[in-house]
Amino acid sequence: MTLYSIIFYLLGIITLTATGMAVTRRNLVHAALWLVVSFFGTSLLFYLLGAPFLAALEVIIFAGAIMILFLFIIMTLRKEAAPRSFREVWRQWRLPSLLGLISLVLIGFFILSAAGSYHRLMPAMAAPVDFGRFLVTEYWLPVEIVSFLLFVALVGVLYLGRATDDLEAEKSAPRTGEEL
Repeated sequence: MTLYSIIFYLLGIITLTATGMAVTRRNLVHAALWLVVSFFGTSLLFYLLGAPFLAALEVIIFAGAIMILFLFIIMTLRKEAAPRSFREVWRQWRLPSLLGLISLVLIGFFILSAAGSYHRLMPAMAAPVDFGRFLVTEYWLPVEIVSFLLFVALVGVLYLGRATDDLEAEKSAPRTGEEL
């Protein structure tokens, strides 16, 4: 096993562990920070596989912009998780655990069944300018739809955050004799 393989598998384990931690954390800020670690691990995997531009995009777009948006949403909503019993947690995790186990078995089956067949893929080389031009000319509509959906999510979070602040202000405001 080469040093390259060791680094690859180590980064894969770190990325999978961080993603698992992000999914299982009850504190939303901690989950978002674990997701940032996962994004950095994915970025390093891209760099290791010879795609430095995708590695930079992963850091700039996902670990930077998207995670700032997630943290802004988390901080604006300020929802705290209520303590739950083991029965409630198990009821919630039964179906995802079953689907995850089925997915792992299927992935293992497909990997083992394709172990003897190797196909060499041709590398796709493109300068960042060419990639950007292709993205803007061919996929401008999906990019605009995604940006619009992120904008709608941001407006919804601001509305939800404002509505809870207004309710809390009404509850804590002193009442005068005329209102009673």
